[in-house]
Amino acid sequence: MTANIKTEMVTYNAGGATLVSYLAWDASQTEPRPGIVVFGEWWGLNDYQKRRARELAGLGYVALAADVYGNGKVAADADEAGSLMNGLFADMEGTSARVRAAVDQLSRQPGVDASRLGVMGYCLGGALSLHAARLGLELRGVASFHGSLGKTHAAHKGDVKARVLVCHGEDDSFVSAEEQAGFRQEMEELGVDYRFVAYPGAKHGFTNPDATENGRKYSLPLEYNESVDRESWQEMKAFWSDVLA
Repeated sequence: MTANIKTEMVTYNAGGATLVSYLAWDASQTEPRPGIVVFGEWWGLNDYQKRRARELAGLGYVALAADVYGNGKVAADADEAGSLMNGLFADMEGTSARVRAAVDQLSRQPGVDASRLGVMGYCLGGALSLHAARLGLELRGVASFHGSLGKTHAAHKGDVKARVLVCHGEDDSFVSAEEQAGFRQEMEELGVDYRFVAYPGAKHGFTNPDATENGRKYSLPLEYNESVDRESWQEMKAFWSDVLA
């Protein structure tokens, strides 16, 4: 059967903001299926984040590209993106509410099997995905692509219910060796079932075709890597096929 991808905007309130997120699903499927929240890069709810949601819908999931800034905000440039992102980390209580609300909204959508939910994200979204796991949300899995690994919430053993996949670029200068080691230690101490995949030569933003140009434009160490983009997507597909079965 040929996929029939449909999309719509979903509006809800959380963390002091009106959030306008982007839902994608395959209308040719009628049976309940797993749902995946997609958190985007620091730019906000842009075309890249929406494309990933549609691609997930094409794989048979219901996907919600989640707005975390409010009103579907997309940053005009790197300075604004940094300011918006810093605002999230300055109010982790509100940000946690927005993360929880995205998962809750997805779980309520028609066609979603609320017992089979996952969260994934890129850059900032990778950090938010790991935050969702640390919060102990009822998730089967979380996946982070070139995301920050540092914690803004200290989980205790037994809190993290999700399996974890981290796809990391070995040449990502935003994530230090100390942060990587600290993350691994944290996962081990919490008893989390996790997989950490490091890609040689890959820099921050390796999944986004716009990364190289954005890096040049804003003098940031960003770079798209087509082969690693493909490899990490295959890694993710296998992960979701396993944990959301």
